[in-house]
Amino acid sequence: MIDAVKAALVLFVVALLQLAVLTEYRAFRGASIVVVALLAVALLRGSVFGAVAGFTTGLLLDTATLGTLGVTSLLLTVGGFWIGRYGETTARDRFHAPYLSVAVVTVLYAFGQVALQFVLGEPAPAGLVAQSVPLALLVNLVLTLPVYSLIRKLFPSPELGDRVREVRLLG
Repeated sequence: MIDAVKAALVLFVVALLQLAVLTEYRAFRGASIVVVALLAVALLRGSVFGAVAGFTTGLLLDTATLGTLGVTSLLLTVGGFWIGRYGETTARDRFHAPYLSVAVVTVLYAFGQVALQFVLGEPAPAGLVAQSVPLALLVNLVLTLPVYSLIRKLFPSPELGDRVREVRLLG
């Protein structure tokens, strides 16, 4: 319960920072500190926690920007679930895990947004997105270390007896 309240506060503050401050700067137009923070929380707390956090954060962003309701929620729910599952199964304690997670989800989020806009019949500038992805990827990767470090301090790892060290496939 405490983790849910902390995650809600952190993601709310990060969403406000993204919408009120960072969207005014050209370098942050395609990048998203919300995605980085959500992926850090999902990586540390698991798939279900990541999916719920992604849905609520996406709903907050959709309502705040008056965008198409559900588009950001869907993308962040899927991203939070996948990265939470990645953290549960293989890579929670590895150094490269947050960077790999942010890189993959940044690219998939950008192209997923274009695909959903196309399906919904809205203008979907794929060429513009393809041009902005490298800068967004670079900025998100630069933001990963400080954001992940802060969130790791806020969400310490559970005791060793509570977590699974390795997943073995049967068969």
